[in-house]
Amino acid sequence: MKQMLPFLHFDGNCRKAMEFYKQCLGAELFLMPYSGAPGDQTWVTPGSGDRIMHSTLTRGAMLLMASDIMPGSPFVQGSNFAVVIECDSAEEIETFFTALSEKGEVTMPLQDTFWNARFGMLKDKFGISWMLNFPLPKKA
Repeated sequence: MKQMLPFLHFDGNCRKAMEFYKQCLGAELFLMPYSGAPGDQTWVTPGSGDRIMHSTLTRGAMLLMASDIMPGSPFVQGSNFAVVIECDSAEEIETFFTALSEKGEVTMPLQDTFWNARFGMLKDKFGISWMLNFPLPKKA
């Protein structure tokens, strides 16, 4: 396992929150709005284009990741976080995903993504949300 860190979810104010955390922590900020995702944009709903699909704060090592939910998605303050595991191998992500999802709920099956990673999301049997990511080898 490379690292484990928190992933926060916001309801339209991710940019503002992450800019605040950047200032407080003296970190570098990366923001990608939903409209900035490569490829087919048909899944980007009206009103979501300016919301943040992915953001990271770094200061040496990565500190925090966050995104906005899509408009109309349920938002429950207090449970708007997940734990991210950056995996070292394809075998490791499969093992962790299978173990953590036992008697839980898979919310996004493991799959290859446009950001060239194997990725999946689940809620474990205790109600904790997990996001697992394994960067795939660069394509030639």
